[in-house]
Amino acid sequence: MSAVNPAGARGLDPDAPLKIAYLTYRGKPHVGGQGVYTRHLTKALVDLGHTVEVFSGQPYPVLDDRITLHKLPSLDLWNEQYPGRFPAYWEVKSKGDLAETLSHLKGTFGEPLGFSVRVLDVLKQRQREFDLVHDNQCLGYGILGIEKIMPTIVTLHHPITRDRALEMEHQTKRSKKRSIGRWYGFVKMQGRVASRMPRVVVVSENSIKDIHADMGVSLDRMRLVPVGVDPELFLPMPHVTRRPGRLITTASADVALKGLSYLLEAMAKLRTERDVTLTIIGKPREGASNDLIDRLGLRPHIEFVSGVSDERIVELYAEAELAVVPSLYEGFSLPAIEAMSTGICLVATDGGALPEVTGRDGETVLQCKAGDVEALATAIRRGLDDADLRARIGAAGRTRVVERWSWKHCAQLTVDQYREVLAMPANVQKLRTNGRI
Repeated sequence: MSAVNPAGARGLDPDAPLKIAYLTYRGKPHVGGQGVYTRHLTKALVDLGHTVEVFSGQPYPVLDDRITLHKLPSLDLWNEQYPGRFPAYWEVKSKGDLAETLSHLKGTFGEPLGFSVRVLDVLKQRQREFDLVHDNQCLGYGILGIEKIMPTIVTLHHPITRDRALEMEHQTKRSKKRSIGRWYGFVKMQGRVASRMPRVVVVSENSIKDIHADMGVSLDRMRLVPVGVDPELFLPMPHVTRRPGRLITTASADVALKGLSYLLEAMAKLRTERDVTLTIIGKPREGASNDLIDRLGLRPHIEFVSGVSDERIVELYAEAELAVVPSLYEGFSLPAIEAMSTGICLVATDGGALPEVTGRDGETVLQCKAGDVEALATAIRRGLDDADLRARIGAAGRTRVVERWSWKHCAQLTVDQYREVLAMPANVQKLRTNGRI
């Protein structure tokens, strides 16, 4: 990719720096892929010479100092202290608040819709200031309004239809299934919006296939841009002593998709034969997994760690013998490549795009069938029993990550997609109307 020319013309000049409005309706900083993706991609874009302003709902992302964050708070109806609360009438102050509230009254997760309406109102006032809008998987109806007046591209990490299906499978009560169906009502909106976007950036081949099948987005609108990792940050730390029997995993949410319950049950099996402990990067939450920890008697053997720096997370990986990704489905899995980059031996399922990301069993990962407690326990046992195997797979895993994924490469490929979108005739007209060329 050509170096950015700060003196170049705006818009269609292939070397010109771009001014990008980047949207993320949630940006949890340390766990959860959206906040991590936002932080690292926007930094890499600025490193390439572009200007980025981020518009976000809470939880807000942690950003590079060169990037302006515009806070567009939701009503925070699903905060960790009072999830599912109802807003007081005086809290509803804008069209975005109203849209979020009405969705909530129907039992639907309303943050994507509410955020899209809020950010549309803001960007209507600033449409002449940006070359392009990049939406990170909000896909609310307001994004269609933005696309009418400004060149727009979206990132879709994986189809949320898979989350919904797995939540349904893990429920036996009809009333609970109906509730889950209502909560995921926003998925239909996301499919409609994504299908009308001129370009959809997707992070894995597996996700492209699933988005096409589940959401009806045509294949010719989607482009593969894998995410990245910073291999100079997520480094091996050979001076740190690994603790025998220590496992580590990431849990950004207590949902069936992430497979934490399978790891807990596998751990309980293993503890009948050896001393095994688990570090969970994430907050303890009320829910099925928290109840399962107590039911299995695992509370004294599990440590939750949250709100820590990336540097501390790297140290935690260095203290463990195995990292585990027990997910039933992943569109990519940042935790997998971050773990691999540190040189720890990874145990991962074959859910979704994980085999595409982690590589071959026995070479760069210890792989097992998703949703199978015994298979997961066997893979963990296999790693714990063989130090040479752990070392070999850990080293090969890091090599795989360093050779394939970096945030600079992700940003370069993303900018290539920006240029293609800006060159579309309809978007050339928008650039002219907005005075960008």
